[in-house]
Amino acid sequence: MVAGLVFFAIVLLMLVLVAWPRWRRRRIENAPFARSWLLYLEKNLPIYNKLGTADQRQLQRLINVFLDQKTFFGCAGLQINDEIRISVAAQACLLLLNRPGSVYGNLHYILVYPHAFQKTTEQVDEVGVVAQSNIGLLGESWSNGKVILSWDDVTHGVSDFSDGHNVVLHEFAHQLDAASGSTNGAPPLHRNRYSVWAKVLAGEYEQLQQDVLKHHRTVMDYYGATNPAEFFAVATETFFEKPREMAQCHPELFEQLKLYYCVDPSVWQ
Repeated sequence: MVAGLVFFAIVLLMLVLVAWPRWRRRRIENAPFARSWLLYLEKNLPIYNKLGTADQRQLQRLINVFLDQKTFFGCAGLQINDEIRISVAAQACLLLLNRPGSVYGNLHYILVYPHAFQKTTEQVDEVGVVAQSNIGLLGESWSNGKVILSWDDVTHGVSDFSDGHNVVLHEFAHQLDAASGSTNGAPPLHRNRYSVWAKVLAGEYEQLQQDVLKHHRTVMDYYGATNPAEFFAVATETFFEKPREMAQCHPELFEQLKLYYCVDPSVWQ
């Protein structure tokens, strides 16, 4: 009898542990979206009003969950407010439309600086001499649950949502990439899609490297030739901000990203 009750209690506890996160997420998703939040969303995500009604509502639900799960910190005197939170969340969640799964489940903290921030790096020359230098960064994605952003550059990224430069899309593409366990330009995919993904993206990456060496004009920023991880992040920026140009100049890459992100941004332009 006692053993039966213990077994029943364990089963009930397991059911609660499984059901509770799902119930809580649904509750957060369906919470009312504040009017002030909607105004910030329309202001700081220029393409929002071009989304279909279903996508708009889905984006609001994702933002609700994002803001519930992530903690924002202002750095260098910046005071976090709803405009900052909504602007970052909206752009980050744009990458999640129509895609099942967590809302950046490995991400916990977002640090926002008022301007580009400094990072000290070490460089070793050809004779082994180590030198330190400070570089200015617009954003950074860490594997320990943090994203760092410059608010100036966040606002600059949405002021022209057609130039292919967007620090939020870039850094959150790195977060998606890292979900596979390694930031290498290959985010988690369906098992049968890795070979095609690798073939297309490797070819496009090599082509961008050649274009950089030859100083050819490209749709994607030269920074994408740094390594495969940066290529994926830059390709993501281009896919969402310059979709028609990408579809025309890089049709196979565009199709792979369209399959991965489950949207076609060209219809929003």
